Amino acid sequence: MHIEVRGRGAPLVLLHGWAMHGGVFAPLAARLSDAFELHLVDLPGHGRSRDSAVPLEPDAVVEAIAAHVPAAPWLGWSLGGMFALRAAASRPGAVPALLMMCSAPRFVRDMAATAPAAASSATVATSADGRYGMSPEVFAGFAQGLREDYHGTLERFIALEAFGSDDARGELRALRDEVFARGEPPASALAQGLDLLRTVDQRPLLPGLEVPSLWIAGRRDRVVDPRAMRAAAEGTPGARFVQVEHGGHAPFLTHADEVAEAIAGFLATP
Repeated sequence: MHIEVRGRGAPLVLLHGWAMHGGVFAPLAARLSDAFELHLVDLPGHGRSRDSAVPLEPDAVVEAIAAHVPAAPWLGWSLGGMFALRAAASRPGAVPALLMMCSAPRFVRDMAATAPAAASSATVATSADGRYGMSPEVFAGFAQGLREDYHGTLERFIALEAFGSDDARGELRALRDEVFARGEPPASALAQGLDLLRTVDQRPLLPGLEVPSLWIAGRRDRVVDPRAMRAAAEGTPGARFVQVEHGGHAPFLTHADEVAEAIAGFLATP
């Protein structure tokens, strides 16, 4: 698995989102590299890890990354947050803090949470953020699209990521520039990623999370509803929630200074 190391200071691991690679963090890395030693991961099937034998599965990915990075906080954007959260929950000694950026413990809408019938208090507590997920049909549609129109499907997903930002054109341009900058990710890996986004539910991990966490949301995000992130933070001990008011799904591209300040401030807190 390819992991780029740059910068100096305390280590910080960064995990990118679906169809991207570690290079997408360039604007954020430029602002953090004077204070942090950044470990920029290309997830299996993506970027320079496109031929990695590691399966794109939460426990396998966490194990593979943990074997090659020092003890450090993990930051996960979108799909990357799934692995960061699993690492913080399963390896608190090696992952002393968690940063979730535009990422939720469950990406799809929980139909049980929207049902009018009353539920037990335990069920309500674990499903509250599920009201704000995407429709499962959206992910199924992207999966079908990969089989029928690979490039067109990626273009539609990137457009969805950029939509809503106050600099949607700039965000769309940056994402377009990066998506194939390290080669085309195989359709099979992208399909596996979509399946993870559709099926994985890590909300049960939140109440027992032992490390402090920061949840950074874009108020205009159309992929991960900021209300889902706020609800997740409220259900997690020692969590903070920050909202980038004019940010979309990739606020580190359009509001890098604001995001870098939030990250540095959180990690500087004893």
